[in-house]
Amino acid sequence: MSTVALKDVSKVFQDGTVAVDTVNLDVNDGEFMVLLGPSGCGKSTVLRMVAGLEDPSSGAVMLDGEVANDLPPRDRKIAMVFQDFALYPHLTVGDNIAFPLRLAGVEPTPRGERVTDVASALGIGDVLGRKPSQLSGGQRQRVAMGRAIVRRPGLFLMDEPLSNLDSGLRAELRAEISGLTRELGVTTIYVTHDQAEALTMADRVAIMRKGVLQDVGTPTQVYGRPATLYVAAFLGSPRMNLLEASVYVHLDRYVTLNLGEQSLYLPWDDIRSRAVAHYHGERIVVGMRAEALTPVAPDTPGDVLQGRIRHLEHHGHESLAFLDIGATAIMVDEMGGPVETAADGQRGLRRFGQVMQRLAGRAEAPASAPAGRGNRTSVLNDPGRHHRRPAELAVRLAPYPAVSAGHPLAVQVRMDALHFFDERGDRIDVGWR
Repeated sequence: MSTVALKDVSKVFQDGTVAVDTVNLDVNDGEFMVLLGPSGCGKSTVLRMVAGLEDPSSGAVMLDGEVANDLPPRDRKIAMVFQDFALYPHLTVGDNIAFPLRLAGVEPTPRGERVTDVASALGIGDVLGRKPSQLSGGQRQRVAMGRAIVRRPGLFLMDEPLSNLDSGLRAELRAEISGLTRELGVTTIYVTHDQAEALTMADRVAIMRKGVLQDVGTPTQVYGRPATLYVAAFLGSPRMNLLEASVYVHLDRYVTLNLGEQSLYLPWDDIRSRAVAHYHGERIVVGMRAEALTPVAPDTPGDVLQGRIRHLEHHGHESLAFLDIGATAIMVDEMGGPVETAADGQRGLRRFGQVMQRLAGRAEAPASAPAGRGNRTSVLNDPGRHHRRPAELAVRLAPYPAVSAGHPLAVQVRMDALHFFDERGDRIDVGWR
């Protein structure tokens, strides 16, 4: 049994940098948990605190239900796999894998048997006599994994182990890693910035941004019902289309979503319409993924948006058309850099460390607006006209379609697949997953 729990864990470095901000996270026994986020979001710092390589500034790191803040790394029953392999260049592959067993005082015969078994499982049994310099990148990573597995730890910690490899090898090794850890039943915390790795390998994904935990759930949950605007923008390829919309309620009939020059109509019998109706007369963010949009004939009835193609991207198996529909885009920056506030008339709200870049102007929210959860910046409250940007709606088309830039295109919108977020970037919805 090996469980991990982070209770209100924060890490502030001596220069005042807040690397991790009050993170609460539970990792179950045998679970493959992926920490996902851009560089600098604090995911590796979380991993290092679990390993005992960094001390939390506050909060508790718990291993198997016991507080482990003062427990040295060697007593935590963990094994780490690093991005740069960290192999001993003067030792052979066999000696690299056997090194932790030699330190633990394991006798030569059982040590050799365990090394052979692990090497065979990883497909490197024929290179045990070579030095790391004689191996390919994929073989080196397998050696690093073998050195971790041979210890039979209770917890694997992996810090972007595949980022230095080419895409084909990454795909091969991520299947091997996830399959092997599940076969061994070892609890694993895996750090990556690659959403493809996270969504294909994880039992659950924890998404971070500038030290703040944004969302936790299965890959299906965080992709299908993102908790925040940032998670919605971060996951998916192409990125989710995020549009500014004004809300107008026709009681007991429908809710109108005005997207610039065009409108969509959310039927009143859709349970989400009650939540969206609370924003009558205000602006919200509407998210729609490319799979929610289907090209149709211009005179097709229903919820249809009309526009002209700005440009096309050809990807072999499909093409992406970027459609100008006369709406305003909402942009979310990955790094979460601070956003300048207006001099006067702005509320100066803070959204998870002031990390959202907004591209749509809005006056101060009316007094009747629903109260937000804390002082957080409005994503619709941008002081500069130069930040405004017309939306380019990403639409999937057949490979090399018979259209080009400037052509008109109509798309039907699946209303049940829309996502709604308030001005602070929180999901507008009924209930939870």
